[in-house]
Order: sequence, then C-alpha cells, then structure tokens
Amino acid sequence: MKNLIAELLLKLAEKEEESKELVVQVEALEIVLTAMLRRLDAAQVSDIAAGIDRAMPPAASVQENPDALMLRNYVEKLLNHPRE
Repeated sequence: MKNLIAELLLKLAEKEEESKELVVQVEALEIVLTAMLRRLDAAQVSDIAAGIDRAMPPAASVQENPDALMLRNYVEKLLNHPRE
C-alpha cells in the first residue's frame, strides 16, 4: 500500500511539473503575441480579429460547450486588452 501511495505521489508531482511548464509556455506565447499585435496598425488588428472570429466555433456551440466559451473569452481578452 505504501508503494502505491508513493507511486501515486510521484505521478502527481510529474503532472504538476508538466502543468507548470504548460503555463510558462502559454505566458510566453501571450507575451510574443502581444508584442506583435502592438506593432500592427488598427486595420491589421481588425483583420486578424475578423479572421479569428471566422475560425472560432459558432455561437451555438459556444453555448453548449463551456470550454469553447472560455476559449472565445480568452481570445477576446488577448485582442482587446493585451498584457501591459
């Protein structure tokens, strides 16, 4: 039983480390994207936003899928309120 608990704790620690790495990767991508968006004029940003809107799941599926809503909200935040 002790071995099982120890093995589970090791797996949990590995998952936590993977999760931290993913958070760092996402933050790095957010910083790069923000820097790129700031170099564009308003028309270019608007074109990008329109393209993203076309690529996003339709509003009906967003209502059915909370993950799609979270994705849409985060994309909206990145485009309209990028990191300072």
